[in-house]
Parts: sequence; C-alpha cells; structure tokens
Amino acid sequence: MTVTAVPMQKIFVHAQYTVHYRRARRARWSSASRPDFVLLFLLQGRWRWVRGEAAGELSGGGEALLVDPGAFLDLSGDAQTAYLMMTLAPALVLDCAVRARLTRNDALITFRTHVVEKDGRLARLAGDLVDEMLEETAGQEVIIAAIIEQIVVHLLRRYANVRRSDEFELSRAGFVDRRIRRAVELMHSNLERDLQLEEIAAAAHVSPFHFARLFKKLTGATPHAYLAMLRAARAQTLLAETDLSITEVGARVGYSSSSHFAKAFRQATGLSPRAFRAALVRR
Repeated sequence: MTVTAVPMQKIFVHAQYTVHYRRARRARWSSASRPDFVLLFLLQGRWRWVRGEAAGELSGGGEALLVDPGAFLDLSGDAQTAYLMMTLAPALVLDCAVRARLTRNDALITFRTHVVEKDGRLARLAGDLVDEMLEETAGQEVIIAAIIEQIVVHLLRRYANVRRSDEFELSRAGFVDRRIRRAVELMHSNLERDLQLEEIAAAAHVSPFHFARLFKKLTGATPHAYLAMLRAARAQTLLAETDLSITEVGARVGYSSSSHFAKAFRQATGLSPRAFRAALVRR
C-alpha cells in the first residue's frame, strides 16, 4: 500500500459499518456521543489524544485507537496525516462474537485497551482495506465486508472484554441502559421530527430534569448531542444510498434549514454533506 499517492478521501457506507480513509494537513476528531465502536488506524503522521485525565501520542506506521460506544476521546494532529477510521455497529460486533463462539448473544462487549501500539496483523488488514477502497473494482463490497469481519474478530480475540449485563440491552441504536432504552428508541424512530426534551423524557417515565442528568451520566452526552449523532448517521446512509438532494436528506433527519443541517453534519463527521457524498465509494 502506498500512502503518498492516494486521493484525499474515500468513504464506504454500509448499514452496520462505515470506512473512511483520509489524508489531511490537520486532523481533529472527538468520539463524544457516538453510539458505535470506532477504530482509528494511523497510517502517517502523529496524533495527540486525550481521554479524561490521560493523554498521549500516536505515530503513523501501525498504531491505532479503539473507542467504545459513548466513551470520550479527543485527538488532534497538526502535521500531514493519513488515517483509516472504521465505525462498527454494536450489533455487528456482537454478531461476529457469537458466530465466532466467543460469547452468547446477551453479552456486553467493551475494549480493555484504547491504544494499540504494535499489531502486525491489524496493520496488514487495515492496509488491505485501504487498497480495496482505492481500487473500486467489481466485487469490492464483498471484499470489504470480509476484511471488516476479519478485523472485528481479531479485535475480539485480542482486545475485548466480554461479560453478561443485566443493565444493558441491544437496541437499534446500540447497547443502551435499560433505564433509557425507550427514550433512545423514540429518538431513533423519529429522527425527522423536532423532538422536545419533555417528550423524550416521558418515554423513560422520568422528569425532564432527572432524565437529562441520567442520560448524560449513562451515555456521556446530552440528549440533544446524542440525537444529533443519530441524525448524522442516518444522513450518511441517505447520502450514500439515495439520490435525494442534500436539502431533502436534511429534512428527513429533522432539519428544516439546509444551513443548520450542513453545520450539524460537519460537526459530526468533519465534512459538509456535499464533500461527504463526493468522497463516497460508489457501489
């Protein structure tokens, strides 16, 4: 794989995962309020990361970051960087774990580390994934799916904690605490509507004040920020799988103003809706 001769961006969108390859002079990324697992693989350059009171650096050539759903991680890089980012739906990770006979379907999966410093096999799989995205030939979707599954199983074998949990359930929006599951399901099913905090809290049968505090404690994000991330994820799918205009996509995920949609989408993905669609790997 040659990092220096590739296009600026390539994005592949699937219902259960996304793959984003990017080269940029500067990089800034935050995991706040994301409902998916995230794997960030640094191919070139240097990153500074912050997680709570912990901080460190990552260098290109094989180092990676693993982020659980809802976990906070902030990173930045000022020099030329090239990286591969994968978002993985919790349902996909659990399904791979069950099929690989690593756990049962009632397990809660988390990563026991968030920094991978030297993992030759993971580096090779990431390189194969970049090469396949850039080639854009027949059968690409099948090959990418196969590589993604290999990566997930490898992560499960080497870096995962698996335990049973009576507090969390797998919903359409990922693993969520039972106390807020109905509220999260309401958000997921009504992304096109202007949901008020009172309505969301009512689904969890608590007052808006207590719901907002509980939701932030359990997810690390405010209800508004979490809803915005769900809307951005749905918008990515619509941009990739339909010919709807950007205005229509925004309306379908709850934004009556194109400018408000573009701002929210950029905050969630780092790209404008137009730039995101231009970078898509067409299937």
